[in-house]
Amino acid sequence: MATVIDKTRSQNDNRPAVSAAERGKRKGDARGGLYKPREPIYPKLAHGRWRAVKWAVLIATLTLYYVTPWIRWGRPDGFPQQAALVDFTGRRFYFFDIQLWPQEVYIFTGLLIGAALALFLTTALFGRLWCGYACPQTVWTDLYIVVERLFEGDRNARMRLDAAPWSFDKAWRKVGKHVAWLGIAFGTGGAWIFYFHDAPTLIRTFWIGQAPMTAYASCALLTATTYIFAGWMREQVCIYMCPWPRIQGAMLDQHSLQVTYLRDRGEPRGSHKKGQSWDGRGDCIDCHQCVVVCPMGIDIRDGSQLECINCGLCVDACDDILGKLNRPTGLIAYDTDAAVAARAGGGKATYKPIRSRTIYYALALTVVSGLTLWSLIARPKADLHVIRDRNPIYVRMHDGAVREGYTLKITNRTFADRRFDVTFDGVLGARLSQPALKSAGISVTAPADQVVSLRVFVTAPPDAERPSSVPGRFTVRSGDVHADAATVFLSGAANPQ
Repeated sequence: MATVIDKTRSQNDNRPAVSAAERGKRKGDARGGLYKPREPIYPKLAHGRWRAVKWAVLIATLTLYYVTPWIRWGRPDGFPQQAALVDFTGRRFYFFDIQLWPQEVYIFTGLLIGAALALFLTTALFGRLWCGYACPQTVWTDLYIVVERLFEGDRNARMRLDAAPWSFDKAWRKVGKHVAWLGIAFGTGGAWIFYFHDAPTLIRTFWIGQAPMTAYASCALLTATTYIFAGWMREQVCIYMCPWPRIQGAMLDQHSLQVTYLRDRGEPRGSHKKGQSWDGRGDCIDCHQCVVVCPMGIDIRDGSQLECINCGLCVDACDDILGKLNRPTGLIAYDTDAAVAARAGGGKATYKPIRSRTIYYALALTVVSGLTLWSLIARPKADLHVIRDRNPIYVRMHDGAVREGYTLKITNRTFADRRFDVTFDGVLGARLSQPALKSAGISVTAPADQVVSLRVFVTAPPDAERPSSVPGRFTVRSGDVHADAATVFLSGAANPQ
């Protein structure tokens, strides 16, 4: 397993990275350093294609997170007007035109499994693309570093500020940074609770102390975790807390794209002076720019490492230096182990996106996504559940007829009130009735998006030939919306007259 790379760097320190194990040996620690307190990393601002992609993803994901709860969506009166809402009070989940009930947890399960398979497929194809660009820890850490640069400057300025004695200038910069961090953290927690309550209503009640206690507790928890994880722990969350760096090893193979240092082209490395020949040496001038821009504080030239999130910032930094030296770019690039080995052997490097594991992941993702989509599209607008009386099982009337009681649970999943007609089939000559009512037909009004209970009797005429258990079926219908449910009529064979 890759070792944890020493993140200690002075302003002008160009020494190679030292592993935690080696540092522990130097200090006389026989264990080699299993864990060490966090030492600050000062990532330098990178410029280039991959940094631009990260800016775009950061803006898009943060906009999506903060804006979504405020999107209004027209629904009938009495229903939430929020496009995306997890309504625990009403026990519903709303997402634009989609409405899910608690018993439709299988759809949520399909979405979660599909998301996991999509992550597996993405990792097999492109490495830790999620970690480097879209993971919330990465996105919010990037945002916090932006704020840090605004108050304290870039890498060298931040290092000088931390090393300087306390002064008014240092104090206001530090305090301002943390106040801004807390503001972002509070905004993050505040945006989260809007997904569970009507946003315009909650933002009013929150400030006057009339919001639910769960809103205050959730906001406080998200504020604290965002501030601590993105402001203080940063790379330690990825290295020590997140399980994905360990799990992703099972999804990667020699054909997975990863940020790679092309050792065959870069070695032997060393400093280079203007006008000096490039013969007999590699393109790497050991400038350490790939290290100083890394948010994880590692040296990609040490090979594949658990800490690397494949953000591509070292690619931009290296390409920038090589461009100034008029050397070909791509010394650090998204590449595969198979391609590196092929070039080292004089062969042609090719990328193979279609291989056994990607086929398996793609097929599994297609099946799960298809089933989930079919379940969502084909789900009925009404549902019916039948509960048969247990005590007594049935009642024999004075004329020999047999009566059995049922409770019908009718679910109306539409946004309009519906009047359902109820019928029963399966028992010859059976009559459907309601307690204390003698109407010929039975119907019931189910309010929009609600469940209504209906108590009914099924009375069968005397019949010596009828078996003791007869299958039956209830049906409820309202226009083109209908539902049915199977049951049994337990009567015992009627006594012959």
